[in-house]
Amino acid sequence: MRLHTTTWGSGDRTALLVHGLMADHRTWRRVGPALASRGYRVVAVDLRGHGASGRAAGPGEYRPEDYADDLVENLPAGAELAVGHSLGGLALARAVERLAPARAVYSDPAWHLKRGPAGYAPELFVRGKTFSRDLVKGFNPRWSDDDLDTEMESVRVWDEQSAYGLVDFTGTDMWPARPAVPSLVTLADPSLLISAEEASMLEGRGFTLRTVAGAGHTIHRDDFEGFMSALDGWI
Repeated sequence: MRLHTTTWGSGDRTALLVHGLMADHRTWRRVGPALASRGYRVVAVDLRGHGASGRAAGPGEYRPEDYADDLVENLPAGAELAVGHSLGGLALARAVERLAPARAVYSDPAWHLKRGPAGYAPELFVRGKTFSRDLVKGFNPRWSDDDLDTEMESVRVWDEQSAYGLVDFTGTDMWPARPAVPSLVTLADPSLLISAEEASMLEGRGFTLRTVAGAGHTIHRDDFEGFMSALDGWI
């Protein structure tokens, strides 16, 4: 599927940004320009079902492999850096060998969707379409007004069928067996997606892990400076 892309900068190095569920390229409104100021040409996508990209026919076409294939089709191979948040981290991990960036950063990636009453529930995400701005602010007290405005608009145009496309993958092993390229995992504090035991497992598999103290799941919005600091040595 053809994806909408947005570009910041015109540097000699290329950086790729892949957002999470319900968001779009606008979630990177500060990260994109910050990387551009460091000499990157930054390309951010809207995943299928998100932002200005096309919609799939139904939940069965919102699988991790669908997202990954789209990335390979729409993004340049051989970038210096690729960053994926949450669902974007899952998609990037499935595409990384084909995209072959020099380095990858996975921000609180959705590599294991837990099953059960406290696990992944698409209905909870779909309910987000009805949330007021004040309620979203209550869930994300550290977000700026601009981030809140962006979130409200991104969720409004998001195709909720994409949430149901992940149901069949709950409880399955989607952990990368190894980092295909040098890879950093940035974690929220605490991360609701990766436990301490799972973090140790990833380190054992060769991933570098850094936790951004006090940050929520969308680290780059919750603590932009902390997120960028966590990338020291990787950008």
